[in-house]
Amino acid sequence: MSFYQDQQIIELTKELREYLLQVGVREPEYLKKLREQTANMPERTMQILPEQGQFIAMLVKILNPARILEIGTYTGYSSLCMALALPTAHIITLDKNAEWTKIAKKYWQEAKVDNRIQLIIGPALETLKDFKEESFELIFIDANKSNYLDYYEEGLRIARPNGVLLIDNVLWKGRVINPMHSDSSTQTIKKLNEIIKNDPRVDICMLPIGDGLTIVRKKDGSGGGTRTPDTRIMILGFVFFYIFMLCA
Repeated sequence: MSFYQDQQIIELTKELREYLLQVGVREPEYLKKLREQTANMPERTMQILPEQGQFIAMLVKILNPARILEIGTYTGYSSLCMALALPTAHIITLDKNAEWTKIAKKYWQEAKVDNRIQLIIGPALETLKDFKEESFELIFIDANKSNYLDYYEEGLRIARPNGVLLIDNVLWKGRVINPMHSDSSTQTIKKLNEIIKNDPRVDICMLPIGDGLTIVRKKDGSGGGTRTPDTRIMILGFVFFYIFMLCA
């Protein structure tokens, strides 16, 4: 990929990001209040950025999934983004921390989306085994990084053909290219990135948004994944192409 080195890449400075947030993000009041409360917590960096939340919400609107699975709830920002984006979607979200998710439930209730979000407390890997194959159109993975390989495989099992997996933190604050980081989480993410790149079962797109987000489309089982069920996949392709051109 050395032939891309001469192409200009915009550096997202603090000032430029502030501009992006001012003119490019519409954050409902419920989300803003939740984000501000979470910002006071020691684990605040676990929350996705508002521009990433808006991007995921846009994908939800394009894909129009009936059933969404979220692995890793935290304080509920991403699940609230998805619920507000599509009033017809049913969301199941998994976490093992009852204290964090108390905050999530508070804001789901305030936004009147709690009737469409089902929270399951417990180890995600055990819960995933209870789901039937091809149960979800969209799966968002943002939990324990050491389990990412298992989350990915289980995600593919329970995703419907042409279903989409969103995998967060794939750039892992730059640690994926830093040889000084040999911890389990970093090594797992690096291994997963390589697996996804070479996985013939899926189509992929990795984006430098937030801490890195990989979008995986499960092929329809026809061998080439060429059949498109409706125009949503075409629209999604145009969205990814536009983002790629912005980053180029």
